[in-house]
Amino acid sequence: MSTASPPSLKISTPEFVAMTACLMALNALAIDVMLPAMSEIGTALRAPSANDAQLIVVVYMFGFGLSQLVWGPVTDRFGRKRVLTGVLIAYVLFSIGCTLAQDFTSFLIWRFCHGIASGGTRVIATSVVRDLYVGRGMARIMSLVMTVFMVVPILAPMLGQQILYIFHVWQSTFSVLAAGGFIMLVWSFFRLPETRPPEKCTPIDPASVLNAYKTVFQTRIALGYVLASGIIFGALFAFVSSSEQIFNDVFERPDIFVYCFAIPAAALSLANFTNSRMVERLGQRRISHAAVFGFSFFSILLLGAVHFFGPNLIVFMILFALIFMNFGFIGPNFNSMAMEPLGRIAGVASGLLGFATTTMAASIGGFIAHQFDGTLIPVVTGYVGLGLMTLIIVLLTEKGKLFSSGEDETPDKA
Repeated sequence: MSTASPPSLKISTPEFVAMTACLMALNALAIDVMLPAMSEIGTALRAPSANDAQLIVVVYMFGFGLSQLVWGPVTDRFGRKRVLTGVLIAYVLFSIGCTLAQDFTSFLIWRFCHGIASGGTRVIATSVVRDLYVGRGMARIMSLVMTVFMVVPILAPMLGQQILYIFHVWQSTFSVLAAGGFIMLVWSFFRLPETRPPEKCTPIDPASVLNAYKTVFQTRIALGYVLASGIIFGALFAFVSSSEQIFNDVFERPDIFVYCFAIPAAALSLANFTNSRMVERLGQRRISHAAVFGFSFFSILLLGAVHFFGPNLIVFMILFALIFMNFGFIGPNFNSMAMEPLGRIAGVASGLLGFATTTMAASIGGFIAHQFDGTLIPVVTGYVGLGLMTLIIVLLTEKGKLFSSGEDETPDKA
């Protein structure tokens, strides 16, 4: 399982990691840069209620998730680079389109379309990594990608807030998205090689697509870890959707929202980097299984603290950073284990896995966030439930055997 750059990769590994991370970060940017403006957008466009402003994130994520069912077969058929060029152009146009909305409904339609374009960047980024790396090598590269990627959630809300201070209109935050999409369009067009050679391109027809989907559903490891990812990442979307309300209504500190949001994101990024240094020695299973236990433990601890002592900003931030740190040991490892047996259908598999993970996470996270009642109890209780459900799914997937240090199942190296 080589982890060096394959001969076909004409750019250096650091540049490849940076480019892949930035492509994936376009999704995070589209969510996080407008978080400081979310309430303002809801008010300006006459959203029915304060909680309905959460739909700005949820609707985008549904477009992001659903579109990956299409982008997977398309990129397996036409290659990675041509499709990427098209989705980046669409990303820029839909970013601009969001600024044209005159009411909340039309804005949500633009956001849904924006998510569709962003879904293509996620599928292609993951597919390109799987084209070039396998096994623990893929987990290492994905961890490095996630380390760079997580800089965006740290900086994007601060950037969005500064733009609001300067221009005083919520539409200005979407200029960042258009600029980011344009930069990636130029960079990838001139520097990213095609990693899906013509001889490996597969036709788009119902039989082959359905057969590829059938392969995913019949692969126990892939199916188990995509279900586990969808559930555990529901916690991430629950926090993102309700984060502005938490700091505004619970802690009454909207002035420090962007800085507090950056703390768990930084913890997640640190864990991603640590994972990249440890995974080839310890393996995906040992690390990610321990992280699921860690996530559940700190969630239970936070729920107990909130229930018995009430909301305390310092305690919340410490425990929440520890919870998010465990995400950094779960995400890249669950993803690489799910993709490992599916190399021959990497694009379709990446699309289906992305669709399932994202739509599950958005649905679960949106439901939990919508229970927000001015306290931390609904969100933190949801975290406890999601952690325990993920643990049960992993146990079933691994047939009760956790923390395996042996070679991961790799039936398909192609």
